[in-house]
Amino acid sequence: MQTVDLSKPRYDQSTYIGRLKHFSALTDPRNLLASNQQLNSAKELVEKYDGKPLTVEEQERLWKAKTLVDSTFHPDTGEKVFLPFRMASFVPTNVPIIAAMLVPNPSTAMIVGCQWLNQSVNVAFNYANANKTTPMSTKETMVAYSAAVVSSCSIALGMNHWLTHKAPVSWKPVLGKTIPFFAVAIAGTLNVYLMRRKELTDGIQVQDDQGYLLGKSKVAGGHAISQVAISRIVTAAPALFLPGLIMSQLERTNWLKQRPRLNIPLNLLTVSASLMAALPCAIALYPQMASLPVDKVEPEFQNIKKPNGEKVERIYFNRGL
Repeated sequence: MQTVDLSKPRYDQSTYIGRLKHFSALTDPRNLLASNQQLNSAKELVEKYDGKPLTVEEQERLWKAKTLVDSTFHPDTGEKVFLPFRMASFVPTNVPIIAAMLVPNPSTAMIVGCQWLNQSVNVAFNYANANKTTPMSTKETMVAYSAAVVSSCSIALGMNHWLTHKAPVSWKPVLGKTIPFFAVAIAGTLNVYLMRRKELTDGIQVQDDQGYLLGKSKVAGGHAISQVAISRIVTAAPALFLPGLIMSQLERTNWLKQRPRLNIPLNLLTVSASLMAALPCAIALYPQMASLPVDKVEPEFQNIKKPNGEKVERIYFNRGL
C-alpha cells in the first residue's frame, strides 16, 4: 500500500514519454462517454482523498477518476468544459471538417465554408481550453472570432487562387494536397494569437513550485501562446498530409477500383487515425504546467522569496491546450 500525490500528473512530465502517456489518457474520446453522475463521483473521489495509503486497486481507481476530472474540468476555473470542445472531443469534432478540406478541386463556396467552420471550431477550442486567469469579454471574443474567420478564408482563397492560376503545372498535384495544411497552419496560428492576445497584453497568472500565486507575467503569456500554436500546427500536419498520400496509393489498387464506395469511408478512417495519433503527440511537446527561470521573465519576479525564505528560481503557469 502507498499514498498517491494528486498534485502532480501520474506520469513524469519532464520526459516526452511521460507527457505522451498523460495526454493520451486526457484526449481519449472514451472519456466523453462518462455520465454527469460518473463525472461528479470522480470529482468527489479526487477531492475527498486525504493522502492515506491505498491498495493497488484503489490507486488505479483514483488515477482513473483523476484522468476523468482533468479531461473534463478546466484547471483554472474548476468548471466543466463544454462537451464538444473538451480535448477528448477534438478528434470526433474535427474529422468531418478535415475530410471536407481534402475534397479535390473545391469550389469557392466549399473553401469558404470549410475554413469558416474550421476556424469557428478552433475559436471554440481555444476559448474553452485557454488559460482563464486573463479572461476575454464577450465583445473581445467576437472581434477575435470575426478576425480569425475573415483572415483564414482570405488565406485559403488566396492560396487556392495562386494554385489555380499561377502555380507551375508540374507542382499542382503536390501543392493541391499541401495547400490545405499551410492554410490551416497559418490561420490556426493567427487564431490562437487573436483568441489569446490578452495574455500578451495583460499577462497570465504565475506561481512558484508550491502553488503560491506570484502575479501576472506577459512573458509567460507569450510562451503559452507560442507553445499552443506550435502544437496545433503539429496536430494538423499528419491529418492533412498522410490521408492524401495513403489514398493516392490505395486508389491505384484493383481492390479499391472494384469497390469505389469504400473511397470515402477509407478516407475518413485515415483522417481519424492520423488525427487521433497526432493529437497527444503534438500536445505532449510541452508540459501543460509550463515553467520559466525567473531571469527570463519580468524583473519583478527575480527577487521574490517563498514563505520559507527560499528564493523563487522558476515560475510555473498553465499554458492551456
